[in-house]
Amino acid sequence: MKSTVDTLNGVTLVGGGRLSKPDLDQALSLAPVLVAADGGANGLCAFGREPEHVIGDLDSLNPELRVRLGTRVVHVPDQDSTDFDKCLSRISAPFIIGLGFDGARLDHTLAAMTSLVWHGRARVVLLCAEDICFLAPPRIRLELESGARVSLFPMTEVTGRSVGLHWPIEGLVFSPAATIGTSNRADQALVELEFDNPGMLVLLERTHLEQVVMCLREGPDWQ
Repeated sequence: MKSTVDTLNGVTLVGGGRLSKPDLDQALSLAPVLVAADGGANGLCAFGREPEHVIGDLDSLNPELRVRLGTRVVHVPDQDSTDFDKCLSRISAPFIIGLGFDGARLDHTLAAMTSLVWHGRARVVLLCAEDICFLAPPRIRLELESGARVSLFPMTEVTGRSVGLHWPIEGLVFSPAATIGTSNRADQALVELEFDNPGMLVLLERTHLEQVVMCLREGPDWQ
């Protein structure tokens, strides 16, 4: 499939959920290419911003805005995937910061988190109300303050190893129906995580966004 967006810069991808101007400004400072998932363009319009592209089934996009954006709108009528899925499939970029994918409907939030695993792309970070969320890559090293929360939530069966966590993960078989790793914490400044297969979501406080983006951009991915 040919990419709709093909860039060497980071992409800020906006959905139709909770959106604030400070979050948008922060994301754009790191990822300057602005793309909307369907109705996410409506929220951008409220802040006086227009996306470079809108991708989706267009069931939520304001009709007048659709006309104004013209060829920047990419209609993908597929009803078997979410607008977030459609965007991830059509964006080629070093990394993506997604916002507006939480805070409205819980099922949409869960669907976005599932999409991270389905696409197997560790270079996508969701900027949410309280946390950031990303698919753990094969290996990542993070500089965290002692006591910083490090929540691990498996979306499938996952195994791995850790350095610097209060509760080490080596020897555990994580599974969403059995063992999860929420509310772990850093015991030292450097935390290292390694996983044997894709499927583990990492949730950290929002203050770590820039560091995580840089680590994911420079580190290994599953694809």
